[in-house]
Amino acid sequence: MSRLRIFPDADGSHALAEHHDGDAIATALAEVGIHFERWPTHDDVCAGATQDTVLQRYAEEVRRIMEDGGYQSCDVVSMTPENPSAGEARGKFLAEHTHEEDEVRFFVDGAGLFTLHLGAQVYEVLCERGDFLRVPANTKHWFDMGPTPHFLAIRIFSNPDGWAANFTASPIAERFPRFEPSPCV
Repeated sequence: MSRLRIFPDADGSHALAEHHDGDAIATALAEVGIHFERWPTHDDVCAGATQDTVLQRYAEEVRRIMEDGGYQSCDVVSMTPENPSAGEARGKFLAEHTHEEDEVRFFVDGAGLFTLHLGAQVYEVLCERGDFLRVPANTKHWFDMGPTPHFLAIRIFSNPDGWAANFTASPIAERFPRFEPSPCV
């Protein structure tokens, strides 16, 4: 189940608020400039599906987002525990960073934890199958795919060649929970 927890940025041990309802998550995130929505899912598209299959099944949704945001391209990323670079990939984005363009993701399958540092608060967004998240450019955040990553996601870009992490050197991410998925995820 998708979840939003809001913490003070000085303390990741006690959430100020927690939401599980998609509408409540969308409303709380919209108040701070983050776009969240739920898309219908297709049971025939899950981890292991080809990029062409995924993009065909979600063509209408992807087209709408690309037109609305002026995005130029998209791709599909799949990560499983069997991937030999899973540990390295997890570690790559565990520290707070920004991007010079929006980070736009739709979770086709599996889950991941986006944590956003917005002012004096931290917003922890557990994204699961059916969740769409758009994080504006230059938003401080980190992403955790967990110790046994399992997700299939559509990524949408303005310029995929220019998409790179700009690390803030802040140790803030170390003070907040990591993604430890339940066996059911």
